[in-house]
Amino acid sequence: MRDKARKIRETKGRPSPRLSREEGTIIKDWGGRLPVALIYPNSYYLGMSNLGVHSVYKLLNDNLRVVCERVFYEKEDKKAPAALESGRPLADFAVIAFSISYELDYFNVVNILKASGIPLYAADRDESHPLVIAGGPCVIANPMPLAPFFDCFCIGEAETLLPVMIPALLESILPGEEPRDELLKTLATIPGIYVPTHSPENPVARQYVDNLDDFTANSVILTTDTELGDLYLIEAERGCQHGCRFCLVNTAFSPMRFRSAENILKQAKGGLNQRRRIGLVGPAVTDHPHINELLAGLNQLRAELSISSLRIGSISADILDALTKGKTHSIAIAPEAGSQRLRDMINKGISESEILEAADRIAGQRFTQLKLYYIIGLPTETDEDAEDIVKLTLAIKDRLDRKQSSARITLNVAPFVPKAGTPFQWLPMATQDSLNERLGILRTTLPLKGIKLNEESPAWSHIQGVLARGDEKVAEVLANMEEVTLAGWRKAVEASNLDIDYYVNQKWDIEKKLPWSVIDTGMKSERLCDELGKALA
Repeated sequence: MRDKARKIRETKGRPSPRLSREEGTIIKDWGGRLPVALIYPNSYYLGMSNLGVHSVYKLLNDNLRVVCERVFYEKEDKKAPAALESGRPLADFAVIAFSISYELDYFNVVNILKASGIPLYAADRDESHPLVIAGGPCVIANPMPLAPFFDCFCIGEAETLLPVMIPALLESILPGEEPRDELLKTLATIPGIYVPTHSPENPVARQYVDNLDDFTANSVILTTDTELGDLYLIEAERGCQHGCRFCLVNTAFSPMRFRSAENILKQAKGGLNQRRRIGLVGPAVTDHPHINELLAGLNQLRAELSISSLRIGSISADILDALTKGKTHSIAIAPEAGSQRLRDMINKGISESEILEAADRIAGQRFTQLKLYYIIGLPTETDEDAEDIVKLTLAIKDRLDRKQSSARITLNVAPFVPKAGTPFQWLPMATQDSLNERLGILRTTLPLKGIKLNEESPAWSHIQGVLARGDEKVAEVLANMEEVTLAGWRKAVEASNLDIDYYVNQKWDIEKKLPWSVIDTGMKSERLCDELGKALA
């Protein structure tokens, strides 16, 4: 990649004024180093609260021969995207690495590449252009809607992939001798790397870390200009062992692994030099086998606490006491469905009595907000199931009112979207009319009872469904989008002649080859089929 090596020059742009409000920013000279742009395709406000961004930023910059700088996407910013640390345009970098967490950010990915002047399609790029790669939960599950735009995808966790990938990039790009296709051939031989132009003989196997203690995962850069700016974030665990049939976590982050309490407390001691609040991050933090010891240790350090997730079945009085001592004000639980029938169908593994017992315990503490998470449009859902959401929520409110709790209830409702690699991957979504009817049931009752309702758009959820179950045909729609609006989507779909009904409204044959079959997440198809059968039975 001789031309690209020449392009790594010493010209400088203008660093972002945000840097003056950051602590921990890593600034490196570019001389003799591989420059990597780490892109979170959404706002700085959201991206700097994403622990994955911090972890990858540190992993890359820990390598003395690499310089990694961050790029975010601000919709109101009409200028070409540039790195925060140096202000350089994306074309100056040797590698552009996207971290993608949400399907709807695919639109931002395309807009970033278009605005940068870098050819959108990988087939149109040559040695003078950066290598464009991506990772993240969406990519691990199904990279196909983005496949025409990317040189390669990271299928798995960065801690296992980067130590093997970076030497290959250093040997190829910095000397400027190896043609682009030779580099792609080399990358295609690395376990966990999917190169769309080099079809693998066998599905690409997802790579993951065995022992979380071998790597730190905490806030690297601290700033108040972000959603969780008052927190020092620490990963407590990764994955989930409960097997909810709709959930992507089992696909992207299994098996469940816990960081040791000693490791977490050691990181917390360092973090408390910068922030008073420690945020424990993970899909099921309260499942940690030493959660009481961990929270007691944080209380002894006089840390204020925040936990990203509380599983209803593991909420004990001791845990709530420790959170109260840690000045936790807001608490979140996820019943997911109002009826026991639907909770059994999705394999949630909790009963109504357990939910109400948890509400009783929460009501006895001094929390100011209780967030409840529900899904509408689940397979086999009826209007009665939606009405059960109302009944269950009012029963929870009754528990809070009885104990004169000051906690306000916020209901967060999202439509079910089938995800690749889950037992529900073959199932359709509920129609938009049906979803709006279910939301109408909630709207007419809950706000009148003083319960705040936050809802996700059924129309945009259907678009998310297309992207989640999409194949390479969807890329043409993404490329043709002139504006990220519902009208812009419909216009691009029409221009591309894409059959939206196929991706969203049809139940797929379990014998049919799936678009993402090129990826081996570790979840066997037989097991997924068995779980689907149990759900629908």
